[in-house]
Amino acid sequence: MQPPNRLRHVRGDGRLAELDLLRFVAALAVLAFHYLIAFASVWGDRPAELFPAVAPIAGLGILGVELFFVISGFVILMSAWGRGLGAFARSRFVRLYPAYWLSLAAVAALYGLTGAKALDPKLSPGEYLVNASMFQRLFKVMDASGVYWSLWAELRFYLLMAVLVIIGVTYGRVMIFAGLWLAAALGAELLGNEVLNEIVMPRYAPYFVAGMSLYLVHKNRNAVLPWLYVAGGYVLSVHSALERVHGRIKLAGIKSMPVSDLSVIITITLVFAVMSLVALGAFRLRPSRTLAALGATTYPLYLFHSVVGVALIPLLAARMAPWAAALTTALAAVLLSYLVYSLAERPIQRLLKPRRRPQTPPASAVNVEKAAVP
Repeated sequence: MQPPNRLRHVRGDGRLAELDLLRFVAALAVLAFHYLIAFASVWGDRPAELFPAVAPIAGLGILGVELFFVISGFVILMSAWGRGLGAFARSRFVRLYPAYWLSLAAVAALYGLTGAKALDPKLSPGEYLVNASMFQRLFKVMDASGVYWSLWAELRFYLLMAVLVIIGVTYGRVMIFAGLWLAAALGAELLGNEVLNEIVMPRYAPYFVAGMSLYLVHKNRNAVLPWLYVAGGYVLSVHSALERVHGRIKLAGIKSMPVSDLSVIITITLVFAVMSLVALGAFRLRPSRTLAALGATTYPLYLFHSVVGVALIPLLAARMAPWAAALTTALAAVLLSYLVYSLAERPIQRLLKPRRRPQTPPASAVNVEKAAVP
């Protein structure tokens, strides 16, 4: 048996095989939500009425991003442990930006070179350039793609984590950091201050804090205090998830978003339960090339599935049944995403990533970048 302060079930490249699967499931959930619920302008009809049998389940796919956030809290802390600021910043840049830039180019090409109209952000060339920074929301510029909103939350999380990296990542400091952030999130939620909300992210902080706390449990299964943060994060996360789903229902109507409060609570409970099993080592998967490929495809799939949907669904829906059109489009999105990763993203990452001196890194600081984002 390994000592309690060492990582378990970690691949040679530092990735947890079970997280590869969970990330892919989360990406498919988001894809299902968009294709079967949200993309009314793409279908030219209300998707929930085209797929009534699965609409209540597909609607819960909106919470796939919440699963991403919990996973991100877990693996970003893992990645930051034992690293300096420069190494942490480089790892985040190399992981986030290459695929993002490729997806942004695809969005610009779709609306600039074809007759596609659905979900068109109608951005100027200058606004597309601002989007290339990934800080467009800071400058009040619209996202080129609807899925980019979560990357702004991720970026702010990374900036907060950079402060912790500068101070030095230890168990005690992580506990203080997570506790202060969770308290600040609760305070920001009660105060409703816009500037404070941008910094503290009260609707997303509980997921990140819970993920970080579960990583502490993963490092030391005898730890008890992190579970208090997991419990607090769970309570706040249920509130946050309900508010987000209620906002969607208010915007689109219950017929277009047939999701109940109970199903939302069950979904968030399952997210926390599965991630707790991962932290405890009770949910284990044998590493395989298939799982590694699914994990590697997740981020491009998250970024590109909207582009593929806008391009293919109107063409296919005119020639085949809605189910066939949705399934064909989903398979095309997965295939394209894998090709983007293997033929473009991975070579670019290798080009941008600095060569590391031969050394044996701490078990908690091995390369885990690819498990960190959608």
